[in-house]
Amino acid sequence: MTALLAPRLRPGDTIGIFSPSTPATAWVARRTTLAEDFLIGRGFRIRRGALWGRGAGYRSGSIHDRAAELNALIRDPDVNCVMAAGGGLVSNSLLPYIDYEAVSRCPKLFVGFSDVTAVLLAILARTGLITFYGPNLIATFGEIPPWSNESFAYFLDVLQGGWTAPHELGVPKRWTEDSVGREETGFECEPHGNRLVTVRGGRAEGRLIGGNLDTMLGFFGTPYMPEICEGDILFLEDCKDDPERVERAFSLLKCAGVFEKIGGLIMGKHADYRDRGTGLRPWEVALEIIGAYGFPVLAEFDCGHTKPMLTLPLGGAVHLDASAQRVALMSAVTI
Repeated sequence: MTALLAPRLRPGDTIGIFSPSTPATAWVARRTTLAEDFLIGRGFRIRRGALWGRGAGYRSGSIHDRAAELNALIRDPDVNCVMAAGGGLVSNSLLPYIDYEAVSRCPKLFVGFSDVTAVLLAILARTGLITFYGPNLIATFGEIPPWSNESFAYFLDVLQGGWTAPHELGVPKRWTEDSVGREETGFECEPHGNRLVTVRGGRAEGRLIGGNLDTMLGFFGTPYMPEICEGDILFLEDCKDDPERVERAFSLLKCAGVFEKIGGLIMGKHADYRDRGTGLRPWEVALEIIGAYGFPVLAEFDCGHTKPMLTLPLGGAVHLDASAQRVALMSAVTI
């Protein structure tokens, strides 16, 4: 399938917000307003999805309502970018009902992370459109500076395009896994000096595929999961896990033959990780499972549930240099 590119993000464009899982815009109204004002203040228009401020319990609406909200934004000719309000656990419910033909007819930028992995990868699988593992509205832009500003800069760096390949992605000087700052909670975000980890050195170049590992297990092996091909660079991130869940997930990938195909592995920082007294970090658990394979592995990459967050093009070509701890985009991801 030929890769599709959406038009790059430009000042004044309209960003449509959908709620594929949790009713985040209803749960945290103050942070939602902060995030909306953040993007408006930087020159973008916001198109609120039909479920904005609605929902109860674990979801923003029925499966039908959530799919209808997303499809309305897909079909809206004034919407240039579709961004998730937040994550959750049930975005995979939408996959059979997305209007993939409309996506193919008029490609847009699709952005989100965590549970939104299901929507991003399904669109890539069914249409070939490059999607973007990047900000959710509230989790990313409902923060206080500097985290929101830095994530926004990385977001624009990729979605505005205009660069010449290879385009090396930055490495933040510091990071945090705290959810919000003192203006809302009364405590300071605790910053840490940044350090990537070369689990296994080497270089590889290929198509980037992946996202949130736990979410991928909810539709892996279905027509909505892109086939992992020879030489792909696999990107995986997660949160709130422990070694046994990491072992289970990576063992599934091994049993599915994934590690026999990929050319490299990038592991994101793992927020709220609990080692259960083992002393094992996620990449150490993974290494026990993938030890027989010689591809390069870079861990603690800044894309996922920690802040600031880089934006990655799913389906785009990347170059991984695990020895030098660098990731570069090798082809255009927008037009």
